[in-house]
Amino acid sequence: MTKTADIIVVGSGNAALCAAIAALEKGADVLVIEKGDEALAGGNSKYTAGAMRFVYNSNDDLMPLLKNPDDPRLPNTDFGSYTADKFSSDLLGFNDGRDLSVEQNILIDHSYETMLWLAENGIKFEPIYERQSFEKDGRFVFWGGLTLCADGEGVGLVDAELEVFLKKGGRIQYNCAGTELITEQGKVVGIRIEDKDGNRDELFAGSIILGSGGFEASPELRKKYIGSDWDQAKVRGTPLNTGQGLKMALDLGASEYGFYQGCHATPMDLHMKDFGNLDIPHFERKNYRKICYFLGIMLNANGERFVDEGIDFRNYTYAQFGRAIIEQPGHFAWQIFDAKTDYLLYGEYTFHDAHFVEADTLDALVEKLDGIEDKQQARQTIEDFNKAVDQDTPFDPTIKDGKGTSGLELAKSNWAQSFDKAPYKAYPVTCGITFTYGGLKVNDQGNVLKENGDVIEGLFACGELVGGVFFNGYPGGSGLTSGAVFGRRAGYGAAQSIKQEHA
Repeated sequence: MTKTADIIVVGSGNAALCAAIAALEKGADVLVIEKGDEALAGGNSKYTAGAMRFVYNSNDDLMPLLKNPDDPRLPNTDFGSYTADKFSSDLLGFNDGRDLSVEQNILIDHSYETMLWLAENGIKFEPIYERQSFEKDGRFVFWGGLTLCADGEGVGLVDAELEVFLKKGGRIQYNCAGTELITEQGKVVGIRIEDKDGNRDELFAGSIILGSGGFEASPELRKKYIGSDWDQAKVRGTPLNTGQGLKMALDLGASEYGFYQGCHATPMDLHMKDFGNLDIPHFERKNYRKICYFLGIMLNANGERFVDEGIDFRNYTYAQFGRAIIEQPGHFAWQIFDAKTDYLLYGEYTFHDAHFVEADTLDALVEKLDGIEDKQQARQTIEDFNKAVDQDTPFDPTIKDGKGTSGLELAKSNWAQSFDKAPYKAYPVTCGITFTYGGLKVNDQGNVLKENGDVIEGLFACGELVGGVFFNGYPGGSGLTSGAVFGRRAGYGAAQSIKQEHA
């Protein structure tokens, strides 16, 4: 049995690469194995907009993280702050009454230091002016606690992390899928692999780190764990996250941990491909999302509203509303806007491939809403909404403005405006799943635990495979930060275990 490396990392997304970089820092020899080819590598991270949520207290905390700290907009920018208490409150808002988990506290406590660590390794960030700020009184005002994204978004993040990993002496092997873990006297000592042509081999190492994502690309596992509607969801990211890493760990007696019924999802263009599309430029890929619903209303196939579109900033609702849409009849909805909000709609609504219908009257618009059989009910829903809108409170998209409705069975709490300015537009949406919440239990070193709490020696996990981080929702940008936090921890833990072995 000849070791291929001290540590083998399975996967090549943000979490896996953070683990690999951290292990290299501690002197380990690291090999990354990636199921896809070079073009498809990078996991779900490549498909993201690169936003990262973390604790910061002022503009000064952000300066060391920026690619361009001399950006002329910065003196006129109010980033506000995002405290640990606020991060805690945001996570608790999705916990359905649960206290913060151990994993959530780790995410909060280590979020900023992990961002600094990335920046110190040359991985820099940019303010999200386009999607997270509004210009008000000559200043850029950020909202929702989410301020920075990776330079080059998700693709840029993965490319930068891979560059750091390779410069530090790491190695990567593509078209190399892990199929089964190899154990000796209860310790994980290697992994069986298979290439794209079906050729099989075995690789041996002192430790294995699983960073291979969740099970969102498996219709069977989505249906088994999340619910009967979920085999119909579109996959926003890679087709490669089929849950094989999870299965390998569970086969060794690892504990299922976390909220398996939960996932990160978002409203998506109904007519997007069934999987994410890396063939288009990364800055266009996000345009299949449709997350400006808070500026209008959504109707299901029965012609009825089904969520409070303005209950909170979209950072805190899009994951829940993606779920709500997939659970509607026909697994779709229509997002409806009038001309007053055109200037506020994100670029994803004017993207060349965006699907929508348009009309000069509401009656004509409703007739174009394919899939809604009861057009009269749809028209009545819009009419009732118009009558219920608070006409006195000013509209302000930079705050939760309290401009809501009264007298409706399902209120809209903020940003409610009557539909009274043509042309009217409607966009068909469905649910796109990004990542799953159920995973494995790990200890403070990133070691995977069995159901009885014992450590599976030689086996570590990070990224989506760490359960307990998210429950019934997700504050936008937390996923990449979680991947980096738990990836770094697993890399350090695996490297420490190698040192102890050699001591």
